[in-house]
Amino acid sequence: MDLNNEQLIPLLLSGDESTFESVYKHFLKPLHSYAITILRDEEAAKGTVQNIFLKLWERKHTLNFNGSIKAYLYSAVYHECLNYIRHEKVKLNHQDHLVYTMKNTEEQDKGIEFSDLKDKLQQVLNNLPEKCRTVFQLSRFEELKYREIADQMGISVKTVEAQMGKALKILRHELVDYLPVIIWLISHQFIIFN
Repeated sequence: MDLNNEQLIPLLLSGDESTFESVYKHFLKPLHSYAITILRDEEAAKGTVQNIFLKLWERKHTLNFNGSIKAYLYSAVYHECLNYIRHEKVKLNHQDHLVYTMKNTEEQDKGIEFSDLKDKLQQVLNNLPEKCRTVFQLSRFEELKYREIADQMGISVKTVEAQMGKALKILRHELVDYLPVIIWLISHQFIIFN
């Protein structure tokens, strides 16, 4: 079939299926190759070319050809590819904005929860027995070793270990509801006991 024949366009526009199939078979591979050169993505190129043929079929009664079918199809693929690229940029910008918004919201939420955690931690520390609290604070806040704590407080290292174990057990029990916040803080390299 001569694809530049003047009789072909009226047949195509009238909805002649065999004409459409001939045009489709003749131009599918070259249009796909052309779309790949623009998009650099084989699947996106395939979808773009399929869209062009679908639109050609759906709009056959309203199309106006001023030139050859070949020129029309290549121009349509070019514009469809540009639309695809613009759409992908919009999607990417939207995703970036969504990630940014979610990250900020998460950090704000965690900031509120972190404040609650600090208050709860202070409350739990205040309620620890005095010796237990002193051992914990010297270990965690002043970063003293057990031997140094024992020497400073005039107690044995075993007593320091026992008091520290007691403090940690109470803290684990009292702060169990804050575990997700603690995990988030640790994963974001915050120091909880500052």
